[in-house]
Amino acid sequence: MTAPASLPARVHAAAHLTGEFVLRSGQVSHEYFDKYRFEADPALLAEIAEGLAGLLADDAELVAGLELGGIPLATMLSQRTGRPARFVRKEAKAYGTAELAEGGPVAGRRLAVVEDVVTSGGQVVASCEDLRARGAEVVQVLCVIDREAGGPEALAAAGLTLTPLFRASELRAAASA
Repeated sequence: MTAPASLPARVHAAAHLTGEFVLRSGQVSHEYFDKYRFEADPALLAEIAEGLAGLLADDAELVAGLELGGIPLATMLSQRTGRPARFVRKEAKAYGTAELAEGGPVAGRRLAVVEDVVTSGGQVVASCEDLRARGAEVVQVLCVIDREAGGPEALAAAGLTLTPLFRASELRAAASA
């Protein structure tokens, strides 16, 4: 399973915005990758899921999508690979099942955590630590776009490996080709 050669340019065309944007990390950026623009396009989302499926670790039993942008990615990746999905909240709700990860148990399971865009990696690290505290083994973190702004290093410091489908520089290069 591999992504078509035209996919980086199409992701860039769909999701790349310029202006002034405050990122979750608090950093200000003059470019922004709007994940909702590629996740809302069914054909593009399907091709992204196909590309991510080719990167999925063999030993990952479950795909765990992080709220909110990782949810459609995990759903599509689950559909493509047949591996069950979990849907991970930023924090466990205080009512109902009061679970952090919805869709079934994570304790004792090997997870590939799925995120849309990684900048500093702060929320990914926090979510992975929460999953580990509940007995999950995080074997891999997948993302569509690594903004190349410290995310891989932050994840590595937490004992996590980031596997991006694209780096921001690859998307920029594809758009200018």
